[in-house]
Parts: sequence; C-alpha cells; structure tokens
Amino acid sequence: MQDWRIAELRTALATHWPGLVAEALPEIGSTSTELLLRAREAGAAFAPCLLVAERQTAGRGRLGRQWQSGVGDALTFSLAVALGRADWSGLSLAVGVALAEAIDPANAWLRLKWPNDLWLADGRKLGGILVEGLPLPQGPRVAVVGVGLNLRAPADPSLPAAGLTDFEPGLDAPALLARVAPALAAALRRFDTEGFSGFAAAFATRDVLAGRPIRTTDPALPAGLADGVDSDGALRLRCDGRLQRVVSGEVSVRPN
Repeated sequence: MQDWRIAELRTALATHWPGLVAEALPEIGSTSTELLLRAREAGAAFAPCLLVAERQTAGRGRLGRQWQSGVGDALTFSLAVALGRADWSGLSLAVGVALAEAIDPANAWLRLKWPNDLWLADGRKLGGILVEGLPLPQGPRVAVVGVGLNLRAPADPSLPAAGLTDFEPGLDAPALLARVAPALAAALRRFDTEGFSGFAAAFATRDVLAGRPIRTTDPALPAGLADGVDSDGALRLRCDGRLQRVVSGEVSVRPN
C-alpha cells in the first residue's frame, strides 16, 4: 500500500477538528458508506474521521451514480465531521471551492460546475463531491463529504474526463490528499461559522456554467441561461425572461 503519511495528516486536520481519526485502507466498498455506518454506531461518541482508500469497489456519486477507478488512477476519500450549523445550503459548493483552491491556487484552469463537480473549462470532468448527512442523538448532524479526484483520465474515450497528472506529471494520491484534506477540513470549520456566504465570491470566479445556455432534468425548467448562484447556493436560471431558482436535489444540469 502507498505511504499515506497518516500521522502527519491527522495532525494537520486535528488543528481544525480536535480528536480527528484518520485511516487508510487498500480497498473498501465506499468510504462514505463506511463513515455513515461508524457515525450511526458511535452516536453521541462520534469523533471526526477521515477515511481514504486506494480503491473503492462501490463508490457513489450524486443521484446514485457509481464511481469506480483502478489503484493509482484516482484519489477517493471521505471526511466526516459534526456541524452545528442547521442550514447546509451551498455546502457542496463550499467544498468545491476548497478543493479547487488547494489544487489550482492561481485559478488558472480548474472550474466548478454546480452543484458538485470539478471541471475544466472545456467540459471535461476532473472530480466530484457527494455530501450526505446523519443526525446524531440529541446533537448536531454529521456531514460526510465524499471526494473523488481523477489522477488519470478514465480509459473509456466516451467519458469527457481529464486527470490531474495532465497538469502535474508525477502527482500521486498521497501527495494530493496531503494538499486537499487540510484545506477541506478548514473549509468545513469555516462553513460551520459562516455558511455559504464565506465562499460565494470565490465560487463565482470559477463558475463554469455562468452565462452559458444550460439544460436541466426539471420538466418545469428544461432550459435557460445560467446566471450564477444565489446567496444560499441555489442556481439562478433565466428562462423565458424570468429569473428562476434551481436547488440541488434530483435535478441534473448540463451545458447545451
């Protein structure tokens, strides 16, 4: 198994989430499923946890999509923390901002696609985010943030995807985790205090949909012109001369 430098990682993340547990596994079905199970079993004794796997056999994306990759082809991990904030609106966008700024701090090439993907400007996908929640008994909810980032583009040519090694040859999963995990931990702490408002301006600078014609899976709003996001992270869509809101959930959005 690769050297994940777990002790160093734990120390870096515990700065933001004291008592955090970190673990690396060679293979698992889904890191997020495992952390949801652990949180449910721990209840009020839950401790923040980061779990990374070299390979996930049942990785999950938004709307039930599967995420699969070979060993070394991607970084797949989940971070679970208890958030006292009741309103999680825009959380996946805040996570995206944290990841993008850690990977491409100069904002040169990495963009964000509402509500939970990392893209290149040409529409190729580099990664995805899945946020799930679990209430604790007589306490806050646990946010389980699952992250998948391509190091190498999938071999299937029909998939419009790219890999981070296209930009940083030699980059491996442990080095990438050491860069993004502390940034994610810090962002979750900041979100707990500020909500999406603390990330809105940064998201706007990377919004790949802004100003583009898009289509949605919502029959009531099949198409329109993307006009950024609201203060709560809802997508603004100009349709038939009116400004509409699209909230994350069962709606999928793609550029025309």
